[in-house]
Amino acid sequence: MTDLSRADWRKARASQNNGGCVEVAANLPGVIAIRDSKRPGDGAHVVSTAAFAAFLADAQAGRYDLEGA
Repeated sequence: MTDLSRADWRKARASQNNGGCVEVAANLPGVIAIRDSKRPGDGAHVVSTAAFAAFLADAQAGRYDLEGA
């Protein structure tokens, strides 16, 4: 289990408008932690930095875009 007690949680500036967003902690060795900003006490998903980098690259390339949205 990953110790998240020193996690530095951040969320996108654009999320300040509606309050609903994910928070990301990227300051942990070898992993990225992701949690729901509205329910931070419910826990976090922890993935390797490589897996998160691949996800970001796919998202930026439009791989997860919805058809017709």
